Amino acid sequence: MKGGNSRRPVALTVAGSDPGGGAGIQADLKTFAALGVYGYSALTEVIAQNSARVWSVAAVAPSMVRAQLEAVVAERKPDALKTGALGAAGVVKALARAIGELGLPAPVVDPVMLSSSGTRLLERRAEKALREELIPLARLVTPNVPEAEALSGIRIAGLGEAREAAARIVGLGARAVVIKGGHLAHDSRAIDLFHDGRRFIELAAPRLKIGDAHGTGCAFSAAVAAYLARGMELETAVRSAKRFVLAALKRSFRFGRGRPLLDHFALPAGQRLSPVPRRR
Repeated sequence: MKGGNSRRPVALTVAGSDPGGGAGIQADLKTFAALGVYGYSALTEVIAQNSARVWSVAAVAPSMVRAQLEAVVAERKPDALKTGALGAAGVVKALARAIGELGLPAPVVDPVMLSSSGTRLLERRAEKALREELIPLARLVTPNVPEAEALSGIRIAGLGEAREAAARIVGLGARAVVIKGGHLAHDSRAIDLFHDGRRFIELAAPRLKIGDAHGTGCAFSAAVAAYLARGMELETAVRSAKRFVLAALKRSFRFGRGRPLLDHFALPAGQRLSPVPRRR
């Protein structure tokens, strides 16, 4: 038996659940595993949902979220951290405090506010805590267009407004932001906008005609965190995560009348992962 100092990279997801496995913590853990990263998780909301709709949401107490974080950190600090649906202001505040007090990595913040079917997964009063307490700690924020509008106060109709919104989100204290362009009509391409306070980089990919897939935002932010845990620089991690999601979308599938589900183990062509990746 090997000793207790494994060099295996570890990523932590703090998010809600999806018993259907297409989004939330379950999808994050599949993404981590696909990319050769061991996954920790802390549950914030128990969500009864499938790919089509949300039935019910039950909040996890902030004290229990904190206890989960303390439990995993007591064994091994993660190399990267991502957040998803946080639910309540108390959870956002507890997580922000824990990042500092437990020495957690600067998070990849996926600011999940609504499910695709319209169910609120972040209380309205929690949006203020998200902007003021968690986003200033973020290494990267990964909003879709509606989330970027809510965070920035800017109506986004095209890339010009997306640039202004990205600058405002970085102005909240985040090191960088990617505004995901799936909601923007732009010919046959989906263009994500990366901004790190200095540069604006447009990341284009073909727009696939598969319908509104379930859990793409979760997979993207989880993949960024996994690549960061493997030691990649941020821009490279973002580009690699976009390729990961595109490959997963190309091999998407459906159950019954549900929305398309990603194949989280469909790695991009040519990608090879070493068994023990470089640690930072």
